[in-house]
Amino acid sequence: MPLLNTCRRLLPALGILLGLLGTAASGHAAASHEQHRFYGYAFDEATGRYLYTEVHSHQYDGDHWLGGTVRYFAPDNRLIGEKTLDFSQDPYVPVFRMRLPLERYEEAITSVTGGGIEMEKSVEGKREHDRIDRNAGMVADAGFHSFVVDHLDDLQKGKTVQFPFVVAGRLTSYRFRLVKAGEGTVDGHPVLKLRGEADSLLRLVAPALSLTYDLTTHYLVEYRGVSNIHDPATGKAYPAVRIVFPSHPPAGAPSVLPAFEG
Repeated sequence: MPLLNTCRRLLPALGILLGLLGTAASGHAAASHEQHRFYGYAFDEATGRYLYTEVHSHQYDGDHWLGGTVRYFAPDNRLIGEKTLDFSQDPYVPVFRMRLPLERYEEAITSVTGGGIEMEKSVEGKREHDRIDRNAGMVADAGFHSFVVDHLDDLQKGKTVQFPFVVAGRLTSYRFRLVKAGEGTVDGHPVLKLRGEADSLLRLVAPALSLTYDLTTHYLVEYRGVSNIHDPATGKAYPAVRIVFPSHPPAGAPSVLPAFEG
């Protein structure tokens, strides 16, 4: 069953998209060299149990996202992961590093040049690295958000948006696509609902991602899908999470949140 086996390998890779989408919730900053900080709140989609908190700190120069950090905390505020981002080479393909120390896991894009993308990953001390050709339209990690925002008009009109998605955790890229799933309102703002899925037969067996974008602010309002954070009970990625990015903590979030760095 090669297709199913490929799907199983791809699922954690799609989960990495989650961290990047959470990272992307900031939208566009208004002032030069602005520091933008916010929280993401992750729940188990089936039970509503609170799973972890994302703590975001990002830098902008006008509308240009320079980079930043995302830290992941358990409900008791123990640090369980951290990601750093640098968009100086490409707005859609950041140099980044994601660490999950409790899982002894690490992945990164270490270099983005005109001709190639260098990647590495480490699982329980075993390190691998590879290089792929850099082609037009590639998207990786949190660059996904900037790509979505730049294509919101086409997506709202019902156009399918396709692109190669670079997955450092798999040291390769996959064909991916976004399609419109509906419209609505959240807190009085118009929103666009999107479905993200493999742009191949993998979509028949791999679960899709659900995204909701605020059309006024271009913020990510909600993400539903597989997580890039592991369940300590199973050692595997949470299979179905709901992450929201409200301005105030939602019901069920910890009463005391982790502090922002600095």
